[in-house]
Amino acid sequence: MSGGPRPAPALPNYAHKGIAGRVLAVCGSETMSGAAILVLTAAQRSGAGLVTLACFHRELLNVLPAAIPEAVYLDISRSKDLMARRLPAQLTGRADDVRVVGPGLGISGRTNELVRRLICDEFAGPLLLDADALNVIGDAPEVLCQYEGPLVVTPHPGEAARLLGCAAISPNSDERKDVALQIAQRSGSIVCLKGTQTVITDGKRVEVNETGNPGMATAGSGDVLCGVMSAYLASTVQQPADDWTAFDAARSAVHVHGLAGDLAAAKLGRRGMIASDIVRFLPEAQLRFEDEADGAR
Repeated sequence: MSGGPRPAPALPNYAHKGIAGRVLAVCGSETMSGAAILVLTAAQRSGAGLVTLACFHRELLNVLPAAIPEAVYLDISRSKDLMARRLPAQLTGRADDVRVVGPGLGISGRTNELVRRLICDEFAGPLLLDADALNVIGDAPEVLCQYEGPLVVTPHPGEAARLLGCAAISPNSDERKDVALQIAQRSGSIVCLKGTQTVITDGKRVEVNETGNPGMATAGSGDVLCGVMSAYLASTVQQPADDWTAFDAARSAVHVHGLAGDLAAAKLGRRGMIASDIVRFLPEAQLRFEDEADGAR
């Protein structure tokens, strides 16, 4: 395990839900409520103690509380702050450890303005951008350099190509590494370029993940990764260490996500897997990861 990904740190015996990590998610929409469900449940199954969903679409408040009763919900559907180029008042001054934005959110002007307000906000904890939060950036990843805290972006190859304004990205491992490095260096972020052998880089260090399988090529798999990563990033705020930084949390989340996918494939077969199966196997994947780490000591 030396030099490789490590399990998230164990909670102290006196832990409460605040120490376990506070995650604010801005995800989901009327037609993509499943994205929010996957992000929230994956975050909870990865150890986050308090997960809050900010809902731009009021329809989510009619559906999700019954599906995820452990989460907290903020109604920002009527906020006019973004029209005035301000962050919604409900999102300011919060004691979040990490914010995750984008899955299933849609690519409206409201999403565009939200991302730009979040980048400039005083909050300096880890910010995780995925899916539509990246799509509204277009081919100008440099705008993300304005963010002052740890920034993590998790594009799939199509989103990565849009960020760089280039043609489709080949599965060639060297090209994928080069693309991830370019995005990291231009955006000042930690990049997880998803796909076969996900590439993780902070613009200097480059690592390639070895877990995962083709059965994970299914809608919602990336949303699950966002949830896992948000919980791990939150723990870097509550339990910081020299070997538990945002980069460490990102590569460990990718490892655990792939390991949960491997366990699901072994049980269900690659063809029969769906994203919620990955969530289902997260607890077992994390236990196995911890056992492997203990055995390597």
